Amino acid sequence: MSGPYEVLEPAVWSEDARGVPRSARYGDIYHGAAGALAQARHVFLQGNGLPARWRGRAAFTLCETGFGLGQNFLAAWQAWQDDPRRSQHLHYLAFEAHPFSLDDLRRCWRRLPDALQPLADALAAAWPPLLPGVHRLDLADGRLSLTLLFGDVRRTARQAQACVDAFLLDGFAPRVNPDMWSPALFGQLRRLAAVGATAASWCAAGQVRRDLRDAGFLVSRVPGFADKRDMTVAVLRPGLGTPPPSGQPQRIAIVGGGVAGAGIAQALALRGHAIEVWAPACALDVPRAFRQRGAAALVPALSPDDDTRSRLSRVGLQRARARWRDLPADAHPEACGALVCAQDDAQAHAQQRALARLRFPAGWVQWLDAAQASARAGLGLARGGLWFAQALRVCPGELVAALLSGDGIVRRAARVERLRALPSGAWQLLDAQGGELGQADQLVLANARHAPALLAASGLLSDWPVLAGLTPLAGQVSLYPVPDGADTVPRCVLSGKGYCLPPRHGWAVAGSTYRPHVAESVADAAGHQDILAQLGRWLPDGALPWLGRAAPDGWAGWRAATRDHLPVIDAVPRHPGLWLACAYGSRGLTWSALAGDLIAARLAAEPWPIERELQRRIRLR
Repeated sequence: MSGPYEVLEPAVWSEDARGVPRSARYGDIYHGAAGALAQARHVFLQGNGLPARWRGRAAFTLCETGFGLGQNFLAAWQAWQDDPRRSQHLHYLAFEAHPFSLDDLRRCWRRLPDALQPLADALAAAWPPLLPGVHRLDLADGRLSLTLLFGDVRRTARQAQACVDAFLLDGFAPRVNPDMWSPALFGQLRRLAAVGATAASWCAAGQVRRDLRDAGFLVSRVPGFADKRDMTVAVLRPGLGTPPPSGQPQRIAIVGGGVAGAGIAQALALRGHAIEVWAPACALDVPRAFRQRGAAALVPALSPDDDTRSRLSRVGLQRARARWRDLPADAHPEACGALVCAQDDAQAHAQQRALARLRFPAGWVQWLDAAQASARAGLGLARGGLWFAQALRVCPGELVAALLSGDGIVRRAARVERLRALPSGAWQLLDAQGGELGQADQLVLANARHAPALLAASGLLSDWPVLAGLTPLAGQVSLYPVPDGADTVPRCVLSGKGYCLPPRHGWAVAGSTYRPHVAESVADAAGHQDILAQLGRWLPDGALPWLGRAAPDGWAGWRAATRDHLPVIDAVPRHPGLWLACAYGSRGLTWSALAGDLIAARLAAEPWPIERELQRRIRLR
């Protein structure tokens, strides 16, 4: 967050004598007695010239300044769904300082007409935990995206990035909630506006209209809805706004066929781009029995001040859950949960203090004492820890194979040695002899520690401190055979100094080692002993019957990490069409889907899945 951390305060359900939902906090109703849906259709859809304006478009973006109970969104979704000439995609960006719990939303949505119930049910199934920041919800088979920014609009409006075609100005009345109608907010809306953007509101207050005019809109009063004599409509002045992208599919090359490249390939292919993934070897070429032996976890980070790493890991986990939930069974992530075990009494107290300050919902993270933690894990633990119920266990080999098998993705088994920008704006991929391997409109380097060398060989490496500090780290995990039918513990991911995962396909995983400044990455006896020593500091003797019982097998590989342990996901400055996605460190799975959606959003001017502030912190410059 910009400045000190602010606790997200959810809304509390209340209604007036007529049964109209109201806010005790602001002393105002969420909609008039004539009904939210009728108001949405007259004020926000008709006021913005919809549905006519989205017809024939590749994509159309709406932005609502107060999501509230979601009726405006559901009305827009229904109008878009019922329009046979609708845009191919609809994006909906919304701000909300005080979101409702799912139970309260269901209470409201049960009153909706029958035709809207399937939409409300789909929204309920995707509704996020009430955590500050950005939440991206994929609906209507991915053709509709809802991007929610939870938090004070004075901050979240500065953090949003999009190219908005129509604004729905809907907050509590200016006299009780002036921040929703301020010149500062209207200035941010102009920053987000596309060429020809429109705005509509039930509010016709003179000061609001003047401030909207001063922000760059041509403002008019038109007949209002129900008992409102007037309402406000506006259009952005000529010469202002961001031109929308063409929306045409592009040829995109991705160098790197691991977790990073596969996550980006999936996200871009889902937008209709033609994808080529270049790597000497890919997971699909590995025998399936070998692919199934490994496992890894996605566990959020948590800091008392909700720092950049914590926020990114939280969004990364949510994007992974959304993007990978429909993959085949062996590639599908399992929500087994994770216990981040306190290593000593001081850390246990620190974890509890952090939770008390952050006040995150218990459905996302909660403190478990030693007895509760032991029950979750299925084994005795000396101390408690942080329980993340939504943490995932994933089989990386099967995941990468499934992602690279998607429609629109072609694998090229070749090593790219140099890159060349062509006068046409395309990028040329070259082999060691300078021969052309292929061309692409956009090029993404997702080849971890090899990215700086490829940039240097191509004469493209500048004085970027973040790449200068990129450190290759060798590491290994231990793979222990677990007989079928054996009592499988732990029942969840256990993380502390080292980690261990629940057995899967007859194998259990324990990890890991970090070895800087070595020439090769190998799994050896010294590494296995190092992992055992780490786990032995906090796991009771014999807690895991498979741990150390027999000589383990192992897997070794490389990580690339920056000094601050954040990834680098950005467009390469001064080289249009060139992107970098590397330095994932030990959180490759956490950043994989998020990086794909972020690059895809930037290419298509979609609402970003993270705050602008977070993008600045993972940029190349």
